Amino acid sequence: MTKAKAYAALNAHSPLVPYEIERRAPGPDDVQIQILYCGVCHSDLHTARNEWKNTLYPSVPGHEIVGRVVAVGDQVSRFKVGDLAGVGCMVDSCGHCHSCEEGEEQYCDHGFTGTYNGPVFGGENTFGGYSQSIVVKESFALRIRHDEKDLAGVAPLLCAGITTYSPLRHWGAGPGKKVGIVGLGGLGHMGVKLAHAMGAHVVLFTTSASKIEDGKRLGADEVCISKDPEQMARYAGQLDFILNTVAAPLDLDPYLQLLKRDGTMTLVGAPAEPHKSPDVFGLIFRRRSIAGSLIGGIRETQEMLDFCAEHGITSDIEEIAMDYINTAYERMLKSDVRYRFVIDMATLR
Repeated sequence: MTKAKAYAALNAHSPLVPYEIERRAPGPDDVQIQILYCGVCHSDLHTARNEWKNTLYPSVPGHEIVGRVVAVGDQVSRFKVGDLAGVGCMVDSCGHCHSCEEGEEQYCDHGFTGTYNGPVFGGENTFGGYSQSIVVKESFALRIRHDEKDLAGVAPLLCAGITTYSPLRHWGAGPGKKVGIVGLGGLGHMGVKLAHAMGAHVVLFTTSASKIEDGKRLGADEVCISKDPEQMARYAGQLDFILNTVAAPLDLDPYLQLLKRDGTMTLVGAPAEPHKSPDVFGLIFRRRSIAGSLIGGIRETQEMLDFCAEHGITSDIEEIAMDYINTAYERMLKSDVRYRFVIDMATLR
């Protein structure tokens, strides 16, 4: 075991504070990574404040990790010391259920092990990326092919990127498809960039007129102010797919009306309170669907990282010091970031 400096929430009501954790020594199939950057996800805040009622304390959040390999086990073949590597939302799964065998570890029948807060269905705590280093199985480490100058912007791809990429790929966003992205935050801005790069016609739905120009800069072909019924009416029955990234309770019916027959709206935001139940007639009269999607498997996450490297895609970020994290959380609650905070881990001393 080795010691590592970190920042942790000690309970649901106190700010994150400096904390020392233990990391295991690398085993035969492990990769040890010095963390260079860690993105700040809204899930970090939910967990630190126990808003999902399952937090294990002390809690060291962070699952958007980019760093440099500093040690490898003797059975590791895909990484060597000095390589850039990433760690996303998972560090383990059962490896033998139907989902794991198909490369969909996020849907592991026995529950994947989170990079922080331990196994989904309960178990020993794990500590995330608000720390100096991490040790992970080679099979859960990811290759980073972006230029080193872009590493801070790469970090949020490990969650925000794959969370939006996976449903866009699964439901076939691409040339000839009209895709709606609901919300322009940490997830939504990645959804716009990725759907545009995939070749879809992208319509951004936002409540904020101040984000119109930003939406177009990011790749939206059209921007609709969703609180304006007249603007919403123009898109009735036009969209093949909607990616809803909003992490607050919504009335879903106005968006369902925008779908064509057989269209799907997929939810990736995780609100603390449920969405309003949809009108069933809005579903059955056009054979529309409401679906959900959870990050992506390791294979698909690597595919996403390679796609982003090929297309020059990174997240729009504000880089912060580690000791700014509590202020960053308060700003996140006010949507006062465009569009993702990323911690420079060199500031953790």
